[in-house]
Amino acid sequence: MTKKILLSVFLLPAVMTFAQQYGGMWIPTELNEKEMKDLGMKISAKDIFNPQKASIKDAVVQFNGGCTAEIISPKGLLLTNHHCGYGQIQAHSTVENDLLSNGFWAKNPQGELPNPGVTVDFIVDIKEVSNQILEGTDNLTEPELSKKIANNIEIYKNAQKIEPYQSISVKSMYYGNKYYAYTIETYKDIRLVGAPPQSIGKFGSDTDNWVWPRHTGDFSMFRIYADKNNKPAEYSKDNVPYAPKHYLPVSIKDKNENDFTFVFGFPGKTTEYLPAIAVEKIMKEIDPARIAVRDVALKTLDEKMRADDATRIKYASKYASVANYWKKWIGEVEGLKKSNAVEKKVMYEGSLVAKNHEIKSTLDQLNKLYNDQAPFALNNAYYSETVRNAETLTLANLYYNYITAVEAGRMDEKGTAALKKKLAAFYKDYSAELDAKVMAKLLALYANKTAPQFLPAGFEKYKNEAQNIQNIEEISKNSIITGRSEVNGVSLSQDIEKGFSNQDKLIKSLKKDPVYQLFNLMRETYMTKADPQFASLQTKIDALQKTYMAQQMATDKDRKFFPDANSTLRVTYGKVKGSSPRDAVSYNYQTHLAGVMEKYVPGDYEFDVPKKLIDLYNKKDFGNYKDKTGDVPVGFTATNHTTGGNSGSPALDANGNLVGLNFDRQWEGTMSDINYDPRFSRNIMVDTKYILFIIDKFADSKWLVDEMKIVK
Repeated sequence: MTKKILLSVFLLPAVMTFAQQYGGMWIPTELNEKEMKDLGMKISAKDIFNPQKASIKDAVVQFNGGCTAEIISPKGLLLTNHHCGYGQIQAHSTVENDLLSNGFWAKNPQGELPNPGVTVDFIVDIKEVSNQILEGTDNLTEPELSKKIANNIEIYKNAQKIEPYQSISVKSMYYGNKYYAYTIETYKDIRLVGAPPQSIGKFGSDTDNWVWPRHTGDFSMFRIYADKNNKPAEYSKDNVPYAPKHYLPVSIKDKNENDFTFVFGFPGKTTEYLPAIAVEKIMKEIDPARIAVRDVALKTLDEKMRADDATRIKYASKYASVANYWKKWIGEVEGLKKSNAVEKKVMYEGSLVAKNHEIKSTLDQLNKLYNDQAPFALNNAYYSETVRNAETLTLANLYYNYITAVEAGRMDEKGTAALKKKLAAFYKDYSAELDAKVMAKLLALYANKTAPQFLPAGFEKYKNEAQNIQNIEEISKNSIITGRSEVNGVSLSQDIEKGFSNQDKLIKSLKKDPVYQLFNLMRETYMTKADPQFASLQTKIDALQKTYMAQQMATDKDRKFFPDANSTLRVTYGKVKGSSPRDAVSYNYQTHLAGVMEKYVPGDYEFDVPKKLIDLYNKKDFGNYKDKTGDVPVGFTATNHTTGGNSGSPALDANGNLVGLNFDRQWEGTMSDINYDPRFSRNIMVDTKYILFIIDKFADSKWLVDEMKIVK
């Protein structure tokens, strides 16, 4: 941070007010019911979350550990995003039966497709347990503090009486100043019911990702199955559709600007309470490094995917995953700059210090620690993103962990079986030849962007990208890790079981493998020269951040604090709203099917439109799903404070009816993970009218609509 900014922390007299306006991700047991009702809510907080009787929380689940989904029928029909169900749609797809391109709609329950390993989690209850978890921790420092807390958590969990299909998860809030216990119920038989073709479900694809106006029908449908007693069970043909305690009525009423909305789901991670120095490092150093690595990987993958359908299907889900945060980080950097996030933080810190001079010492220490950590943090960003986005290096890392576990006596049969299953799934969607090009280009970037003190000896030879492409292809061809060379008489990519049949030979071969040796050289250098220093400083930063969080909450009595998102169930609320993110630019809050046709590019990878959808539009065959304009509404925006993990979350109206399906944020406001700004921060939702229109008119699956309770 510049000297000018540092000085301004203590010279600025202005007090920065944090009128949350609709920002906040609130624990559902701690809602500000009055504020929600003042904004237009008609139901009570108990209608949203009540562990004693059925409430809206009983219709909201965490989908497969990452997204959110909601139950919309008395027969366990589940709605989530197309991109949340993308991996399952892909898993059922082949070149001959391409469900990604063609879509899928079961004609009856017997046609619904099982998805081994997919789960949904219900939150049965939430309790604050800070006193129990923090007992005996006064004056403790790391590592004793973490050990004591972990022990207290285990004691608490072991004392709870739960059902065999339930579990207890204890989560830290406010950087360890509070703790909450979640009782979770997990269902394991989840079947694919329907998904539009990606020309609807991914319409606009990467070009429109994080962008408004948006015209994407980002939804898919699953169903929860249970045993005959309505309890969780592994997949069985004898299981029956789950009967929920509550399901969401689906509204097809028109939306108006300033209508109250709330979003109920599992937001992944936010960092709203960082000091200014941390935000500056993210904006100027960390995000740009991550963006640079993914930019190279995506361009290389995209070139091949556009030319080859088999590669497109194989890499579709992975490409979307990589591209998602690449574009998010770009928007985050721009949003942080545009919203003057660093300057706002500096002013706020000044106001805190004016009220509590002890905070100055905390901020001074945080500033020093972040500056000391900066070179190690930058190397961490480049190294981790390079290994993550060069799949061959990811594979090498898996095999490194395997060898380490075997040699330490920590790899049992169960662990080996889990690894083989993971490798088999990895190789299924892996192209060694394509990734050799990705890896070659990323190694060139790493060699050129990494400070010399963090590079392995002799790594300068990888600075030339053109030479790398030739050299890495040769390494790849001679590697058992890539599956292009054999071990134990087979290719690992073709037969994992036989490849592991002689463990000693496999490990000896791996240690001689050129990819393994290259990865190990990178890893050893990083683990020696950067990781210990980065981690040690981060431990000190985390301890100080806990102190700083407590100081903020104790000092700023006018501000209502919500805990940062951490994949736990939250409620955020706001209003249907357009935006004016740039000079002379104003966005309406609603898009329509006409906009899909305006963007239509025949045969295009991102903007093609199915003929049937075009025909429905031309005939104006909209059924009950048009709005006051006479067109079908597709998407809308509101001021709800969302993030990753909120994908698939229900957007609800003042009466708790489903009005939309959250799937994205407006690009200009993606910095809301760090700095929520009501001027720019908008969440993007698929309109329920468009969802039902596609199910009914496009997919001819009215049997699914008939299951639902429609509010007109």
